[in-house]
Parts: sequence; structure tokens; C-alpha cells
Amino acid sequence: MSASSRAHTYETTVTWTGNTGSGTTSQRAYERLYDISNDGKPVIEGSSDPAFRGDPARYNPEDLLVASLSACHMLWYLSLSAKAGIVVTAYRDQADGTMVEEANGSGHFTHLVLRPEIAVVAGTDLDKADAIHHDAHAMCFIANSINFPITVEATYTVADE
Repeated sequence: MSASSRAHTYETTVTWTGNTGSGTTSQRAYERLYDISNDGKPVIEGSSDPAFRGDPARYNPEDLLVASLSACHMLWYLSLSAKAGIVVTAYRDQADGTMVEEANGSGHFTHLVLRPEIAVVAGTDLDKADAIHHDAHAMCFIANSINFPITVEATYTVADE
């Protein structure tokens, strides 16, 4: 860490809630349920992916990774847009990531696509608005911490004057 760097620490508690009475006596003896909590924040109910005996009504770690990347990119995009004089009035991203499961059960993400739908005010330089995605990606803490490619396929709506 350089002299001008600052360290930030994030604390989260993950509590397994899937003990059905016999613990992990077998692969089918327990549920893949857990709660994510942090003082003062709502609890997030999690599970494994349904493909791995999880509850489809709960977020799984893979969902949360995709959401983290999407949200981090969005927050940087909005900040950099404000600094550049680009007025964004709405932002919605339908991101998706692809994970490959290996024969031994392990896996890894191979890529992620962000598909932000961005509304801007009339008169916006759309080339300038689009170029901000490059800087947002470079600044995103989460994107800087992963080892797979992320692409951005943004679309824009311009409000009528």
C-alpha cells in the first residue's frame, strides 16, 4: 500500500440457517440456507444456486457477485457523469455473468456483461456519455478485484426538450 493509500475494512456476518436437525451427516441432510447480516442493515437471505440444491427464492453468491459488479460500475458512472456535466436521470442495468462448472465441482466466472439502460437529458453528448464507462470500469473497486473480463453494452434514451 502506498503512502497515499487508505485501507477500508468491511465486516459481514454469514450465518448458516440450514441445519434441519442432523447437521451435515450427508449431502442431502441439510439445506444450503444462510443469512448475511451487518449491524443496522437489513438481512439478506441467501442460498446456493438451485443447480447445487439451493433455494431459488434466495440470492446466491453468484447473484451477489454480479450485483456487486453492476452496482459498483453504476455508482462510479454516476459520479463521473456528474463531474463531466452529463446529466443522468435514470439508470437500470440488466447484467449477467457466466460461470463454468468444472468436472470436479469447482467453477469460475468466464465473463460478465453489463447492459445499462441510461436516460440522459436532451443535448447530451452521447459519445462522451459512453466514454465514461471506460473510466467507471477502471475506478470500480470490485472490477479491480476480479480476474475475468467485463464488457459494457450501454443503451441511451434522451429526454425530449
